[in-house]
Amino acid sequence: MARPLDASSADPSDPADRPATYGEVFGVAEFRWLWLAQLGSVVGDQLARVALAVLVFDRTGSAGLSAVTYALTFLPDIAGGPLLSGLADRFPRRGLMISCDVARAVLVAAMAIPGASLWVLGVLLVAVQLLASPFQSARAALLPSILTGDRFVLASSVSNITAQAAQLAGFVTGGTLVAAFGAGNALLLDAATFGLSAVLLWLGVRERPLPETTEARPGWWASLAAGATLVWGDRRLRYLVALACVAGFYVSVEGLAAPYAAVVGGGPAAVGILLAANPAGQMVGMLLLTKVAPPRRLTLMGPLAIGSCAPLIACAAQPGLWVTVGLWVVSGLCASYQLAASAAFVLNVPDAQRGQAFGLARTALIVSQGIGVLAAGAAADRWTPAVVVAAAGICGVLVAAGAAYGYSGATRQPA
Repeated sequence: MARPLDASSADPSDPADRPATYGEVFGVAEFRWLWLAQLGSVVGDQLARVALAVLVFDRTGSAGLSAVTYALTFLPDIAGGPLLSGLADRFPRRGLMISCDVARAVLVAAMAIPGASLWVLGVLLVAVQLLASPFQSARAALLPSILTGDRFVLASSVSNITAQAAQLAGFVTGGTLVAAFGAGNALLLDAATFGLSAVLLWLGVRERPLPETTEARPGWWASLAAGATLVWGDRRLRYLVALACVAGFYVSVEGLAAPYAAVVGGGPAAVGILLAANPAGQMVGMLLLTKVAPPRRLTLMGPLAIGSCAPLIACAAQPGLWVTVGLWVVSGLCASYQLAASAAFVLNVPDAQRGQAFGLARTALIVSQGIGVLAAGAAADRWTPAVVVAAAGICGVLVAAGAAYGYSGATRQPA
């Protein structure tokens, strides 16, 4: 098993103990192609979400059906994560990613066919989102083979920042593009981004054989069981997943942005500002965290996880809009610990099981966020939004402290 990093042993003259540079990361041609493919597909995804929601609302006039359509772009990840992520350990990862992109391009293009019934659109949408799980798992498992050491961590940061920025750009420009070109053409543009991603991967990323293993590769369900056993049986991995799931507390407040904005005297613009606060803080936080020496990042992971929830407690006093925005930005800054947790998780999983293990961890993260938003919404029907936000902060601090303590103990003892 990998030896846990010890901050006391850091040597600034050792390349392993200094932060990697962007030049070192983007100097690797394969990563540049991989990054460009991600950039196009993420922007296209957000555009498609807006386009489908608009398309369904225009046809039905139902805000409820429009919301259900939007939710369908996230829910399949819950099933796809455990069931399909293992494909990244059973098939060559570059080829799997290209196949997923080609299939998604065809499916999204089919959504743009005029007159397609709503149930057909729903089935196609679920299929597209299911394919995202093996693609993401294959990408996560492939990246450590392209970049090693702290270059891998910095590359993960670049990928996360790109995803956050592209999502914001997609949401901001999506409505304008749909209004200008129509929902059908917007879907065709999304299909083109998947096709472009497949071409970039085919041209710029070389195929690698599956990781060697001394054991016969397990079947589908056996692979799922083996991945779950690995994650649950290794205390380090178990607590890293727990740290990741702290997101369920600080993300839950995003579901209360509208009622909270109303309480502090803000309008629709205030809702958007509150929703952007945490992602903006995370982007800045990840940029700052990559400047910290690698061993030090692991030391900071626990305190930052606690800090991602602690500022929310101050919302109990119902401060004004801009004070609240500041608190949520600080929460996002500290939430950058997810970068260190994700990198540590991937690097502590055997290469032959990275796809399945990553899929399970990603599913746990998504489920925690969904439960958090639903629980916060239900609680807000009984208590004021400010009280619910503060309660989420308190619970998050307690869970983060417990997970950080558990991970610290696990790194000092055999898993």
